[in-house]
Amino acid sequence: MLRSGKKCATSVEVLSHLRRLGKQKMRKTVLVTGGAGYIGSHICKALLAGGFTPVTYDNLCSGNKDAVRWGPFEKGDIRDRVRLKAVINRYNPFAIIHCAALIQVGDSVANPAEFYDNNIYGSLCLLEEARSYGIKHMVFSSTAAVYGQPGSSAPLSEDRPLNPINPYGQTKLAMENMIRDYAGAYGLKFAILRYFNAAGADPEGETGTAYKKDTHLVPLLMQVAAGQRPNIEIFGRDYDTPDGSAIRDYIHVTDLADAHVRALRHTFLTGENLTLNLGTNKGYSVLEVIKAARRITGKTLPALACNRRAGDPAILVANAARAQTLLNWTPQHSSIDEIIATAWNWKQRQLKAGDDDNQTSGKMAA
Repeated sequence: MLRSGKKCATSVEVLSHLRRLGKQKMRKTVLVTGGAGYIGSHICKALLAGGFTPVTYDNLCSGNKDAVRWGPFEKGDIRDRVRLKAVINRYNPFAIIHCAALIQVGDSVANPAEFYDNNIYGSLCLLEEARSYGIKHMVFSSTAAVYGQPGSSAPLSEDRPLNPINPYGQTKLAMENMIRDYAGAYGLKFAILRYFNAAGADPEGETGTAYKKDTHLVPLLMQVAAGQRPNIEIFGRDYDTPDGSAIRDYIHVTDLADAHVRALRHTFLTGENLTLNLGTNKGYSVLEVIKAARRITGKTLPALACNRRAGDPAILVANAARAQTLLNWTPQHSSIDEIIATAWNWKQRQLKAGDDDNQTSGKMAA
């Protein structure tokens, strides 16, 4: 297998390796844990478009069965090894894309035991079943929360110190380390993808936000625009930024899904393990996002200034150059206008279908 150490594999090296592989082919089936969720459903669509068969494995604690439209659905919990065995034995996947996790930061502080049980113990069960069935490829849904407080406004590169400040981030870092340990001991090939702020919805309107509880800016703005929420809260107007509000790197969920498919192919074809940031190298302030949402939705969107939330950094932006180079990946849909426009289109389709009662689901209007 191609080894590049600390140096990224060049396109020439990859092409040379592909020639050596000759007629070697990837099996088609990929197990997607958490595939009924917001990001997972977009990944499943991208996998099918890329020639794979995604099998969604989800306990539906936060996902929605109606979002599973691009392959088989199997209900199950990643902590249930008997159920995992049955599903893996039935479909014989060659790879796993692991998105299943509890993600609400506030809940992780209030009930860390639930997060350690679901995220860490559940991942251990999944890794053990993958090992027992000889599954050698995994793409893992990680997060910028593993960096904690960045300490500077410079875009974050993958070699920045890791110091998560809440149980959610700590569980994600533990999951990363487990995967690396399994790679070292058992030959697992992996891509760890650290998301920044996933936002938007499928440009074709086929799937969108699927969380049953949401705390993210863009979907909350869509709820205000739809009359489901009285205002949007701005947590902090006194940051050291041009307009005083916090700046974040927003990446369109479709671009995020595309990166997963590319990462899966890369690890299979090169044997190289990856840890990559997924973002756009650009940030938008909260006020800039609100302004764009007002313009695109045509709604007033009342805003309420609130105190800062503990632990929120002023600026959090990805340095995603490594992902762009290694995966030959460039975000195509991540302008703030397209993010807002696709999110608003999805919200309107839900409202038209009569399927939005201040929560969200995978259903859509015809």
